[in-house]
Amino acid sequence: MCDDADRPCCAPSSGRGEAGDAAPVQPGALAGATAGMVLLPGGEFLMGTDDREGYPADGEGPVRAVTLAPFWIATAAVSNAEFAAFIEATGYLTDAERHGWSFVFGGLLPDDFDETRGVEAAPWWRQVHGADWRHPEGPQSDLAGRDDHPVVQVTWGDAASYCSWVGARLPTEAEWEYAARGGLDQRRFPWGDELTPGGNHRCNIWQGEFPRLNTVDDGYYGTAPVRSFPPNGYGLYNIVGNVWEWCHDWFARDAAQGPRHNPKGAAFGTHRVIRGGSYLCHASYCNRYRVAARSSNTPDSSTGNMGFRPARDA
Repeated sequence: MCDDADRPCCAPSSGRGEAGDAAPVQPGALAGATAGMVLLPGGEFLMGTDDREGYPADGEGPVRAVTLAPFWIATAAVSNAEFAAFIEATGYLTDAERHGWSFVFGGLLPDDFDETRGVEAAPWWRQVHGADWRHPEGPQSDLAGRDDHPVVQVTWGDAASYCSWVGARLPTEAEWEYAARGGLDQRRFPWGDELTPGGNHRCNIWQGEFPRLNTVDDGYYGTAPVRSFPPNGYGLYNIVGNVWEWCHDWFARDAAQGPRHNPKGAAFGTHRVIRGGSYLCHASYCNRYRVAARSSNTPDSSTGNMGFRPARDA
């Protein structure tokens, strides 16, 4: 069981030692466009949870009333095709490309892949040289057939730079949770309290015995297209599972004690908030695919299970 927010079970930290700030990017032709986004009315909602299935160190509770202004948010995570358009237009170089390596889940590497360094507390994570957004599992991989899958191997700075190019920003943690709930009050998942209502899978997470066996009951080993599974009540796809999503906020365990009106997180920190869980989440060690669940990573980190979706002010 991974019960500490600083442990790398969900998405390991790189330790590259850089701030991971967004690189200056001029707004592109898409700046201000709201195609592929939905306008949410905001207002008051109940954020967080008091359920005991959460991890105390994550600071999920207590439940509190939070009020948000209206905002736009993308109905899906940014895809490889969308990110490729950004790269082509700007010549942007991602952090993983600059540093020459990133983290890859070992189960996605071929059997004959050269020996790599593993993360001590989570040996299924491997440091792979040549892994980047174009080569999610290392130099032997590519994006063939994955244009509509979420871009991965991007740091917080990479995500924020893309958002700047489209005239958007990353959602705050409160905006993310409000959007993920889809209008449902205090439910575990975007669609209700049952993980598989009527026996139907509603998100891309690990089935079987982690990390040795994935039965692929939901149809995917690794990422799924960004618009897989039915959307939630606000029309958002894959808001839990598939890939973790970077948020604007610095992570703080006592975030629930902060402002209740348009909260934007701590003024500074070492880790940025990530939300939603990923295709590697499993109830046996990391059930952070619940809408109230929180995790974090250093902004200079990139992995094969972290992506993002833009938001913008209304």
